Amino acid sequence: MTEKLPVTVTALTKYLKAKFQADRNLQNIMLRGEISNFKRHSSSGHFYFTLKDDGARIAAVMFQSYNSTIAFQPTDGMQVIVQGEITVYPQSGSYQIYIRDMQPDGVGGLFVAFEQLKKKLLEEGLFDQKFKKKIPSFPSVIGVATSPTGAAVRDIITTIQRRYPIGKIIVIPTLVQGDGAPASVVKSIETANKLNNIDVLIVGRGGGSIEELWAFNDEKVARAIFQSKIPIISAVGHETDTTIADYVADLRAPTPTAAAELVSLSQREILEQFAVREARLNKAMNSIFDKKKLQLSTIQESYVFRYPNSLLNPKQELFDRTLEKLEQSMNEIVKGKSIQYKELTSSLLIHHPSNRVKLEKQKHEQLHMSLQKEFNRLITHKQFMMEKVIHTLDALSPLKVMARGYSLAYKENEVLVKSVKQVKNGDQFELQMTDGKLSCEVLEVKEQ
Repeated sequence: MTEKLPVTVTALTKYLKAKFQADRNLQNIMLRGEISNFKRHSSSGHFYFTLKDDGARIAAVMFQSYNSTIAFQPTDGMQVIVQGEITVYPQSGSYQIYIRDMQPDGVGGLFVAFEQLKKKLLEEGLFDQKFKKKIPSFPSVIGVATSPTGAAVRDIITTIQRRYPIGKIIVIPTLVQGDGAPASVVKSIETANKLNNIDVLIVGRGGGSIEELWAFNDEKVARAIFQSKIPIISAVGHETDTTIADYVADLRAPTPTAAAELVSLSQREILEQFAVREARLNKAMNSIFDKKKLQLSTIQESYVFRYPNSLLNPKQELFDRTLEKLEQSMNEIVKGKSIQYKELTSSLLIHHPSNRVKLEKQKHEQLHMSLQKEFNRLITHKQFMMEKVIHTLDALSPLKVMARGYSLAYKENEVLVKSVKQVKNGDQFELQMTDGKLSCEVLEVKEQ
């Protein structure tokens, strides 16, 4: 017996994964089940949940690139049908399904998707009445976005031509059923807005099952209707059929024929409206005429109209009094201005440049005399003080002392000899007399 070598868990997982990938039945499989533990990743947008039935469960993953195309929001407990591939997740060693498409299970699922989208758009305000555009009463050009081969377009054209022959009809061929229908409806609405001559647009189709009408429950169609600058009438199916487009449109018609009647008043209705408005106009004109006639009669019978002088005389009196007050006011103003003129003339004479020059010249002469007087007084005072100082210096001068028989002895460098200790035998010195100097030599020093 040959002994088998052990393999790693990774090798086993890769082997099983390769087996799953080799089975074509597992690469494109459809499963029916109930959603549980649903989670949408906050950053990537991927769906992670468990798909289960009464007997088993399987982990499921639906990446954002696939889940962005579904028309409903998955929730726990919802029955769905999914399509994808079965594979092994190596990190946990468990098998799971990568989902490429997911649909609610049956008509009940379509109803869930319808209610979810309805709630979402309602919260965003797309159904709000304040955004509804007014449908024109007499449109020149009427656009029709529907299938060019269906019964609905024939009913619309026949009704408009019969009731409103002056209206021009532009049919925009539109796919209203199948996978490409939502994109076709959106494109038709955008085309109508680009033409710039359509006054109102009818969007719809004839009756059918909920699946056949599902294109008008698409979110992109709803947003295209909301963003349209042209007023849109939704005419989808029969009177009992209701779609998301009906809620978003500016006006809902129960049938395509009813939509044609809403945009096309019949000749009889127009004539009836003209008759009603003519009657209202005549009534309004007669009312205005009677009112003005009564006003004229009242004016003609008034006291002022019969006696116009009664109105003129008070005004004449008021004019005379006003003129008198005006003349009085003018005289007072002239008198006041005359006084101001005299005051300004007097002030001008006082402040005339020649007077100012004369006055400043007088001030200059006075200041010059005052300065001269002060200068003389200061010179006299300084002379007196100088003589006083001279007398004091003369009294204290050493020459005065020397004149009485005294003299001063100086050594070299003008050093005054005040003691016999400052000299010795043979030293030279000068003796300052009152009338000159004597050069002397010390022959003998005798200290007393």
